Amino acid sequence: MAELQTKDKEMTFWDHLEELRGVLIRSAVVLVVLFIALFFFKTFIFDTIVLAPAKPDFWLYKLLGINFSLKLINIEVTAQFFIHMRVTFIAALIVCFPFLCYELWKFVAPALYKNEIKAIRGAFAFGAGLFYLGAAIGYFIVMPLVIFFFSGYQVSESVENTFALGSYISIFSSMVLLMGILFEFPTVIAVLSKLGLVDRKFLKKYRRHAVVVIMLVAAVLTPTGDPFTMLVVAVPLYLLYELSILICRNDID
Repeated sequence: MAELQTKDKEMTFWDHLEELRGVLIRSAVVLVVLFIALFFFKTFIFDTIVLAPAKPDFWLYKLLGINFSLKLINIEVTAQFFIHMRVTFIAALIVCFPFLCYELWKFVAPALYKNEIKAIRGAFAFGAGLFYLGAAIGYFIVMPLVIFFFSGYQVSESVENTFALGSYISIFSSMVLLMGILFEFPTVIAVLSKLGLVDRKFLKKYRRHAVVVIMLVAAVLTPTGDPFTMLVVAVPLYLLYELSILICRNDID
């Protein structure tokens, strides 16, 4: 049987806690530094990125021939300042995600067998790329469709829709981060497969169940009611499931 790394044999429980402390401190320092740096790019972050889906020249609206723009208001005295801080933190978190993956990998690697380290190392690097892909789909496709739907939804013509900046930012952050997290599914499956907990046969067996779950997730993320919008979200998620099958081992030893 493969041997554990020597470092893991020498480390005690308190050594592991000290290692975890180091991971948390380094991650926090990088986050704070990025937060401070990005805080001074308020105009670029908001006007060019965050508020772009609320403008009529956003690429998806032009592609679909939609004449749409969203006017946002602020109804709280301190809201804009704290929204600025919130969005800056989210931006810092997204930028440093690969570093966080690297720190997590350094923490868990000593507890793995040598053959597991070689197999799982690639999954962590692959996961960072999938996170950005999911966040991009959430930003460029899912979020614009969601706000377009809700901006035109009315229970009565006598009730006019007026959207607060805080509500818009909540949708923005949840769509981008949630899609990024959902795209981590193949990474999780790859790790579980390398550890011998999941195999290809298992994923194929529950493929139909996965399709149902994917459609439910797509319906929750894009409550527009039309099949096209649901498919825009469901197709990438289903392709991720198929990708998970391909990268999964054939059977569990």
